[in-house]
Amino acid sequence: MSKHEGIKNPLNIIVIVAALGYFVDIYDLILFGIVRVPSLKGIGISDAMLLPEGIFLLNMQMAGMLIGGIIWGIMGDKRGRLPVLFFTIALYSMANIANGFVQNMEQYAILRFIAGVGLSGELGIGITLVSEVMSKESRGYGTAIVSGIGIFGAVLGFLVADFLTGEWLTGLVVVWE
Repeated sequence: MSKHEGIKNPLNIIVIVAALGYFVDIYDLILFGIVRVPSLKGIGISDAMLLPEGIFLLNMQMAGMLIGGIIWGIMGDKRGRLPVLFFTIALYSMANIANGFVQNMEQYAILRFIAGVGLSGELGIGITLVSEVMSKESRGYGTAIVSGIGIFGAVLGFLVADFLTGEWLTGLVVVWE
């Protein structure tokens, strides 16, 4: 049992960090789906190669998420969930910022893989941590707050993509400025 078990206030720092991390997870996934084609065109990918290269990038991200889920689950148990949570947030944040500066498919694929590794840890570790620190009566509220805030990441992703129309570089990094 955690020394924090029994926290009843669902607006504690753990819930807030997990919620904001999940917000940015969903923001990234939605925005990447929206800007994928313009970003691929921006690095010189032909119309005929947009679909296969886009699928390749998604596969790289999903492979990163699969591997990252295993790594972060083990690391969270061994090193502590909170430091690993912060590390995963930093990892995918840096990878996503760097995504805005890619010049070719190799760079893009490597960074989407790294982003996937980081993305996979945040929700699993965040929800586990929230469940561990909240009392059993209020942990449902904590996880609902995390999930609810995450949905707003999707909304922001659509709004940013709609507002920027074609400015994919700015859209990927605007949340960090």
